[in-house]
Amino acid sequence: MLGTAGAAGAAGLAVGAGGGLLAGPVGRATPGAPGDTTPLSSVGAARVDFHGPHQPGILGAARAHAELLAFDLLPASGRGEAAALLRRWSRAAGAMMTGEAPDADNGIAGGTGPSGLAVTFGFGHDFFDAVGLADARPRALDPLPEFSADALDPERSGGHLWIQVEADDPTVVFHAVRTLQRAAADTARVRHRMAGFNRVPGAASGESGPRNLMGQIDGTNNLRPEQEDFADRVFVPGDGEPAWMAGGSYAVVRRIRMLLDAWEEQPLEARDRVLGRRRVDGAPLTGGGETTPVDLGAVDERGRPVIPADAHVRVSAPESNGGAAMLRRSYSYHDGFAEDGSPDAGLLFVCWQADPMLAFVPVQRKLDRGDALSAFIRHEASGLFAVPGGAEPGGYPGQRLLEG
Repeated sequence: MLGTAGAAGAAGLAVGAGGGLLAGPVGRATPGAPGDTTPLSSVGAARVDFHGPHQPGILGAARAHAELLAFDLLPASGRGEAAALLRRWSRAAGAMMTGEAPDADNGIAGGTGPSGLAVTFGFGHDFFDAVGLADARPRALDPLPEFSADALDPERSGGHLWIQVEADDPTVVFHAVRTLQRAAADTARVRHRMAGFNRVPGAASGESGPRNLMGQIDGTNNLRPEQEDFADRVFVPGDGEPAWMAGGSYAVVRRIRMLLDAWEEQPLEARDRVLGRRRVDGAPLTGGGETTPVDLGAVDERGRPVIPADAHVRVSAPESNGGAAMLRRSYSYHDGFAEDGSPDAGLLFVCWQADPMLAFVPVQRKLDRGDALSAFIRHEASGLFAVPGGAEPGGYPGQRLLEG
């Protein structure tokens, strides 16, 4: 898993589907010198492979810019039209992820490298009804239960088809989104769109994850690929059900607004107790550094838990949820200001798991019942999508479903 190549000596490296490096010079023609190339920086040269056992955009660090889009098929579009659309989308995504121009390109990203572009496709619950394949819908795609803290906007939730587009350059993201939207014109329409961001590669060092808009390091205790059970937790096994989901994963997407005015009024010590970690360095309140394991059993001199009973880190910990865990890979967002001047900002929470009913749902139920952080956030949109395994060259994700 390669997050970001180092600033020095990284030009010409690209990220492979399995997290390895694809070597080779990557550049753009020098103006006025046909055939000559100027090496791209490490950011522009980063390349992710579209093909492989898993779709891109799941493994590795989340990129600096992202758009999450949901589409609904038009009434006249069925199984055949959906298959043709996914084939068009995959062909375009595969080209753009290598830094090449897709068919009928508009030139928006001219002169830029692939910049770590990754495009991921998924299917929502109602997609299967729309294409006449309700019997093939996975059990794991059953609608998520309602949670007491939800304030969901149905117009920004759900959708037949879901696309995650991410890259380290915003122009590359826009180019990909515009290309895919144009390719869908006669088959599907955009239902909703969410734009997010993370720290730009090379902007900071020494922390395992980016900071969210509450100022906290996000993702310290995330699942790691080197963990023995990582693949079992994140990906549907080859002999799993249904067979067309082998190598795939389920994405839960939540737009979580942070009530930053109320949060920032709290003293720093109070905010640290809500999270169970120190904002300054991400270390647990039980001591050590950012990556020091949290000691949920530690007590102070008066016998009180050092990590409060309702601290987010305690309530969400696998030890508090029967071992349930998921791969979190999220983005911050800022969509302006409300009429009262408060920022419409927060987290586009995206998590990946082999079965959301065994990972996201039990953890969210526990958070819903007793997380101190709940007073400072609001879940405003939600989605659950089946993301099939990766495509073979010339194919597209979900081909076994739509053409099987």
